[in-house]
Amino acid sequence: MGLEPGDHGSWFQTVPTVSTELLDTDVAMTVTAKGKRDRFANRTDMMVETLQGKPRVDLKNSPIVFLGYGAIAPNWDWNDYQGVDVKGKTVIVLVNDPGFATGDPKLFNGRAMTYYGRWMYKYEEAARQGAAACFVVHTSDEAAGYPWSVVVNSGTGPQLGLPASVDPAPRLPVAGWLTRDAAKRLFADAGLDFDALEKQAAQRGFKPVPLKAAASLTLKNRIGRFESRNVLAMVKGSTHPDEAVIYTAHWDHLGMDPQREGHQVFGGAVDNGTGLSMLLMIADAFAHQPTPPERSVLFFMPTLEESGLLGSKYYVAKPVFPLDKTVADLAVDALPPIGRAHDMTVIGKGQSQLEDLLADVLKSQDRVISAETTPENGFYFRSDHFNFAKAGVPAMLASSGLDLLNGGEAAGKAAAADYTAHRYHTPNDVFDPNWNVDGILEDTQAYYELGQRLAKSGVWPQWYPDSPFRAKRGAKP
Repeated sequence: MGLEPGDHGSWFQTVPTVSTELLDTDVAMTVTAKGKRDRFANRTDMMVETLQGKPRVDLKNSPIVFLGYGAIAPNWDWNDYQGVDVKGKTVIVLVNDPGFATGDPKLFNGRAMTYYGRWMYKYEEAARQGAAACFVVHTSDEAAGYPWSVVVNSGTGPQLGLPASVDPAPRLPVAGWLTRDAAKRLFADAGLDFDALEKQAAQRGFKPVPLKAAASLTLKNRIGRFESRNVLAMVKGSTHPDEAVIYTAHWDHLGMDPQREGHQVFGGAVDNGTGLSMLLMIADAFAHQPTPPERSVLFFMPTLEESGLLGSKYYVAKPVFPLDKTVADLAVDALPPIGRAHDMTVIGKGQSQLEDLLADVLKSQDRVISAETTPENGFYFRSDHFNFAKAGVPAMLASSGLDLLNGGEAAGKAAAADYTAHRYHTPNDVFDPNWNVDGILEDTQAYYELGQRLAKSGVWPQWYPDSPFRAKRGAKP
């Protein structure tokens, strides 16, 4: 293709990885309350793992506390941990955040999910507070952003993480999910009404609720260590080779599930075969343009996105280009092959000046940028660009729009909902010769032009003043 290796002469960046595989997939958690014992089974009532990479983890009579949304959010003067010590305890929290539950635009971000609503944040906070276990309640498909089957599929098989030498943050001994029905049953065992407490948890003044119940669980695991690889290629800049524009599309998916009947391989044709295809087309265009860009352009294909954005997390910890020399990260992930649209969707719209630049590019296509139709799903926090954003690098995740030329928004939303319900993170995500990729091709041209403008100018796009990521970088000249 005419590209250069992207990592100091290599096409690959080695990512050290710890694998934790549950040996007893039929493991159950025992909850003791009011002198009675109840059993909660893996896969049906819960999904469970350890984040510590240990061959055995024992949770013994750990007191259970309901912590509402499990958030400490100073921006909104919210602290679900206030007045309670959870060291050694099992905390149960709700997925999403209070803004989603109330719809109040002044509470968190209203219906649009904040990072405090993500299961990953809830695990991180519980670990920082010293909890022994944290279970996130899958209250509804809408609140989580996906059905229970996605939780099961994503949590089946070896679970991967970075070694503590790379990622030294505290980790939970036990982490997992509960179905809504399981949570209602557990609370009823303790003489409490889950539905009532769920409503209270979204109101200011909510206080943690001890359940007068205890959880016990033993996890036996097979621990492995192996190396995966990020893939990197580049076009070197002609005048500012030390400054870089990055395009990102993850290459991994979910492998296979031998416990499934029938087709067991998760192909990931949309997620993220479509994104990789766009990245490769853009890379080819940059490699064969008549004059090289002034800045370097890095084509970054991270591994282990589906395992917690691990490949990009490793890159951000050990970047090829210093982060303060990284102009922007332009990411693509799971583009819907549903035809041309009047718009191009910016996930998490309202973050940075990259949106202004893309809007200007789209004028030549008689299109506009639009916000995602389901901001409550928190997609901005679910792809590799997010690790760049957390480090202060302006990062955009854009996708094909849903206001289709043929059928409008109704058709686009229906197609997106159908994919989420029937193919997302399942073996059904396979190539279909009936795909209409005309919209993806149009988006590819727009994203190429956006990168061109960044790579041949001295502009440093800024975060908007109210973006939570602005403080990480500050203003560039």
